[in-house]
Amino acid sequence: MSDVVPISHWYCARDRIEASGCITYKVQIVVDKSFGNVGAVRIGNAHPNEFFLSTFHIVQPDGTSAYFTSDSWLHPTAENCPRIFFRNKVCLPGNTPLGLRNFRARELQDIQGDGTGERKDSDRVYDYDVYNDLGNPDNDIELRRPVLGGGEFAYPRRVRTGRPPTQTDPRSESLPPGIDNMYVPSDETFMREKNSNFVGDTIKAAAHYLVPAIKSAYRRDKSPYFQSFEQIIALYDDGIELGQDVSSTNANEKKKLRNPFTLINQLTDTDKTNNSLLKYPLPQIIQDDCESWMLDYEFGRQTIAGLNPMIIKKLESYPPVSSLDPKIFGPKATALKDEHILDQLNGLTVQEALEANKLFILDYHDAFLPYLNRINAQEGKKTYATRTILFLTDRGVLKPIAIELSLPAATATGQRKNRVFVCSDTPKRDWAWEVAKGHVAVNDCGYHQLISHWLRTHAVMEPFIIAMHRQLSILHPIYLLLIPHFKDTMTINSKARQSLINASGIIEANFTPGKYSIEISAVVYGSQWRFDQQGLPADLIARGMATPNPKARHGLDLLIEDYPYAVDGLNLWSALKQWVTDYTDIFYKDDASVRDDTELQAWWQEIVNVGHADKKVGWTDLNTKANLIEALTTMIWIPSCHHAAVNFGQYAYAGFPVNRPTIAHKLIPDEDTEEYKQLRRGEKFYLSSFSTKVEATQVMTTIEILSTHSSDEEYLGTRPEHWTSDKRVLDAFERFKAAIAETEAEVMAKNADPELKNRRGLVNLPYTLLAVSSSPGITGRGVPNSISI
Repeated sequence: MSDVVPISHWYCARDRIEASGCITYKVQIVVDKSFGNVGAVRIGNAHPNEFFLSTFHIVQPDGTSAYFTSDSWLHPTAENCPRIFFRNKVCLPGNTPLGLRNFRARELQDIQGDGTGERKDSDRVYDYDVYNDLGNPDNDIELRRPVLGGGEFAYPRRVRTGRPPTQTDPRSESLPPGIDNMYVPSDETFMREKNSNFVGDTIKAAAHYLVPAIKSAYRRDKSPYFQSFEQIIALYDDGIELGQDVSSTNANEKKKLRNPFTLINQLTDTDKTNNSLLKYPLPQIIQDDCESWMLDYEFGRQTIAGLNPMIIKKLESYPPVSSLDPKIFGPKATALKDEHILDQLNGLTVQEALEANKLFILDYHDAFLPYLNRINAQEGKKTYATRTILFLTDRGVLKPIAIELSLPAATATGQRKNRVFVCSDTPKRDWAWEVAKGHVAVNDCGYHQLISHWLRTHAVMEPFIIAMHRQLSILHPIYLLLIPHFKDTMTINSKARQSLINASGIIEANFTPGKYSIEISAVVYGSQWRFDQQGLPADLIARGMATPNPKARHGLDLLIEDYPYAVDGLNLWSALKQWVTDYTDIFYKDDASVRDDTELQAWWQEIVNVGHADKKVGWTDLNTKANLIEALTTMIWIPSCHHAAVNFGQYAYAGFPVNRPTIAHKLIPDEDTEEYKQLRRGEKFYLSSFSTKVEATQVMTTIEILSTHSSDEEYLGTRPEHWTSDKRVLDAFERFKAAIAETEAEVMAKNADPELKNRRGLVNLPYTLLAVSSSPGITGRGVPNSISI
C-alpha cells in the first residue's frame, strides 16, 4: 500500500457540482516504480459527515487505468475503519494475487460481524434474524404477530438489526424510533435519492397522510360502497376531493421523508390548480373498452396473461383432490360433479377432456380453507376458499366453466359447506356467477400479493443477498455476476416491513386475510416452496403446463401454446441461461473447479443451512457446473423476470378495483332466501360484496406507486460503465444484450398477431410485462435487474 494522500480543496466542492449532481476530485498518488499495477485502494473519511463514493479510477505508471466501482457510503473513520476497494478485475479465491489475499479475507470478516449488538446506520454488517418485527404489541396487544422462521412457522430469514425486544412480548423485536429508521447495511441504501428509498418513503407517506385524508373525504358519503361501475370510472375524471391540501401536510414529517409528496402528486395526477383534489390515471384494462373486463374469456385470459399467471395448473383428475387432512377438515372434499361441467366440454366426456389436456384449475382451496374460520371472524371480512375449473376451447382460449366456493365446518364435528356455480351461456347476466368470480379474484389477489409477489421474490431473495455479502468477496466472479440483481432489495424489504406487511399495515387493512396475511405466506412457504422449482421451466413442468421435449424450442412443449407469460418468459430464461453459461465457462473449467471454490461452497451452504434453514428439501448440491448454472439462472430470474411479471402490471389490471377486488365483505346468500333476491339488483349487490371506496382507493394509491419505474432504473441487459475490465466477460455480455433485444422484438411481433387471442384479449391490453425496456412511470412493461420496488 502507498502512503496516505488527502483530498485537497474538498471545501470548494459546491463550486464544482456537475449536472449529474456528482463532484469529481483529482488526487496524485506517488508510488515506487516497482509497485506494479494497482489491485486495491484503502480510503478513510476524516470528515465528520458521511459521503457517497460512486466510482473512481487510477491512471497507473504504465499509462493504463484501473477502475473501481464502489457505490458505497463512507462514514467517518472514527466510527468505522478505512474501507478497502478492489478494482474491477475478479478472480476465484485460489487465483487471488498474493498482495490482496489478506485484504480479501479481512473484508469478509468485517461484513460478517459477530452476531451481537444493535446495528448502527454506519454499519456494513450482514447477519440473519427471523421475522419477529411485524407486530407492535407495546402499542396494542391486538397488534402482536407470531414469529416467522425457526419455530412453528417456517420462513426465510431477514437481515438482523439487533433491536431490543418489546416490553409486552419478549419474542417480538421492538420497532425503531421514528418513521424512517430501519437498519439495513449502509451499502444497501445506495444513493439517498435512489428508487428504493424514495418510493419506500412515498408508500409510508401515503399510509400516514394520504390514506387518512381519503378516509376523511369518504366519511361525507352516504354509502361506503360504490353504487355503480360508472361511479368508479368517473373517479379517474373527477378525482377525490380530499378537503385539505395534502401537499402541505405536516412539513416537519415531510422533511424527514425527503418530500415524498412530490412523487405522490406526480403519480396521482393531482390537479395543479387544486392541491386537495386527488386524481388517478385511467388503468389500461379499461382504456379501450369499459365492459369487456367482466367477460368470462377475459377472466380466463388473465390466468395466463394477467398479474398472477404462475398459479394455473393442468387438472390431473376430476373432481380435484385436496391434500388437507380429512380428519381435520372433514371428508367432504368437493361438491364438483361431472354434470357441473359436461355441457361445457364441446361434446367431450370429462375423461376425454382430461386426456386431451383441455381442463385446467385455479386452486386456492388448500391455501385458504384452514384459515377461513379465523379470517371470517374478523370484522367485515367474509370469503371462501375457491376452485375454478377452466376449459381450453378449440380457439386456444380459456373459459371458466365451474367455480366451487368452500367454507370449513364451524366446529370439529360440523359439516363443510361447498357450493358450485356454473357458467351460463344465456344472454342475461347471471349475477350469482359474477359474484362467484369476484370471490375467486379476491383469493387470487391475496395469493398474488402475499405469495407470488412478496414471498416468492422479496422474502426468499433476502437470504441469498445476505449470504453473498458474507461469503463471496467483491473479487469473486459470482459476486460480480449477481450484484446488479440484488441491488436495493434489502432496502425496499425494510420499507415493506414498516408500511406494507406490518400489523395493521396496507396489506392487512385491505386484503381479506387481514391479520393472518403474512402467516398464510409462511404456511405456503413451509409446505410448497422449493428452490429447485423456482426457475421457469421447472415451474411449468411442476404445474403440468409443459412437458419436456429435447427437440422443441427451449426443450419444452407448452400445453397452451398461446400462453403469453410462459412464451415470453422462456425466451428470457434461455437468454439468461446462455449468458450465465458463457460467464461461468470463463472462470470454471470443470466440475472440480466448482467444488474447490471455497467461497462459493461456503455461500451455498449458508443459504441452505442458515438463510433458508427451515427448508430441508428442494436443494441441489453445488458440485457441478450444470448445477451452478441452473442455480444462478434461477437467482437472476426471480428478482428480474418473475418480479416484473407480478409487479409492474398491478395498476394496469388492479387500478380498476372491480376487476381485481382485494377484499370481500359478504358471502353469497343461500337460494330461496330473501337476501338471495338481492342478487337481482346485480351490479349494486356485486359492489356491496367487495372493496369499499376507502379500501379500493388505498390499494389504488399503493399499487400506482409500486407499478412505477424510476428515471434511474437499470433494466435487464444494462450495467454501469466500467463494471469489468475483462474483455471475455464484456464480449459475452454483448451477446446477452443482443439476445435480450430479440426477446423484446418477439413480444411486440406476437402482440400484433391477431391469431394469438390471449396476447390482447377483448380488452385490447397487450401483454408487455416481460418486454425488457421501459420509459419512467407507469408503463405496464419493463424488466429491471433487481427487486428495487
